[in-house]
Amino acid sequence: MMIAARIFTSIVGIAYLGFSVWCTLQPQKTASSVGFELKPGSGQSEYLVVYGGLQLALGCIFLLPLLRPDFLQNALLICVIIHGSLVLFRGISIGLYGRLDGTTYVLSALELSLLVVSAILLGKE
Repeated sequence: MMIAARIFTSIVGIAYLGFSVWCTLQPQKTASSVGFELKPGSGQSEYLVVYGGLQLALGCIFLLPLLRPDFLQNALLICVIIHGSLVLFRGISIGLYGRLDGTTYVLSALELSLLVVSAILLGKE
């Protein structure tokens, strides 16, 4: 099961790195796809930091078990915490705001899938 968990965290890590690069290189496109309007200056800076920088950090965390196999359980736990929090707040946002774009529902399904798989793998480690 450890190999499956390492593959999973690696895929999650690569995805976060890809999103980091995409959001950094095409901030207007990625922001508008999730309903954001980037105001010049502070808005652009905040988007770059959170969507570029934070996703880069998450990618590194989930790829770390490739270099440090002893970090695998921690990476899975971090994955559960992050995606559990995202699922919780995504659910709240759907309840509060309703009528969301299709992209938001796709992200919701992805976040829930990552939560479920990481929780299952964590339970087997």
